[in-house]
Amino acid sequence: MADTDRLPYLDRSLPEAWKALNALALKVSAAAEAAGLERETVELMNVRISQLNGCSFCLDLHTRRATEAGATLQKLAQLPAWRDSTLFDSVECAVLDVAEATTTLPDPHVRGEALTAARSLLGDEPFAAVEWAAVTMNAFNRVSILSEHPVRIR
Repeated sequence: MADTDRLPYLDRSLPEAWKALNALALKVSAAAEAAGLERETVELMNVRISQLNGCSFCLDLHTRRATEAGATLQKLAQLPAWRDSTLFDSVECAVLDVAEATTTLPDPHVRGEALTAARSLLGDEPFAAVEWAAVTMNAFNRVSILSEHPVRIR
């Protein structure tokens, strides 16, 4: 497909909306930090959401950010099977449960159980920050997928 045939990058077609999404991401990141969530945990969540959505651009970006935040390659490799892995602590499991519930939107009963359990473990403030972080990551995935953002070889 010629460059003239492709759809415009969504983030460039309405820059004000892109700036607003980035501003939301900054607020959510600050809320997650204020709630005591580790950057590594948030980045693991971002990678998992990007795996579920099939967003290659965000997978590339957030895998790098996760390793910069301290995630090991072993943990990243285990992420698709986190429920069966012993590498993830209870907070990480709760965050990943919220990530999957907000991304896949299972039936209300299953979703409700997962979110209630995560809220009980995390507490109200961290839980709200994680939910918002997951919603925001899903939005970024959609922008990148619809824009067909390329992954550059490093």
